[in-house]
Amino acid sequence: MACLCAAAAPAAAQTTGMDLAKARNCMGCHQVDRKRVGPAFTVIAQRFAGSQGARDYLAGVIRGGSRGSWGPVPMPAQTQVSESEAQQLAAWVLSLAQASDDGAPAATAK
Repeated sequence: MACLCAAAAPAAAQTTGMDLAKARNCMGCHQVDRKRVGPAFTVIAQRFAGSQGARDYLAGVIRGGSRGSWGPVPMPAQTQVSESEAQQLAAWVLSLAQASDDGAPAATAK
């Protein structure tokens, strides 16, 4: 039974993260597993996997924007995203590295 609960937690986080990403228009520039305007979420997750402070850093980038990290197109500040939502989104993005490392399929955008 514990095994089922442990497996359900990442799946629930991915569903909630995807829903929040859609609600906050992240999917307008990003996709889970393919580059769109910005990098794929799985690529971001792999770059920052295991990095200390990655969640806080990514949450800051979501709210404050960035330029030059992924090429010439800057990411505008997403001021409509609250600090709490930015933390949730960052945690979800980082969880995608674990899903792909486990051999389980990452959540895909439809």
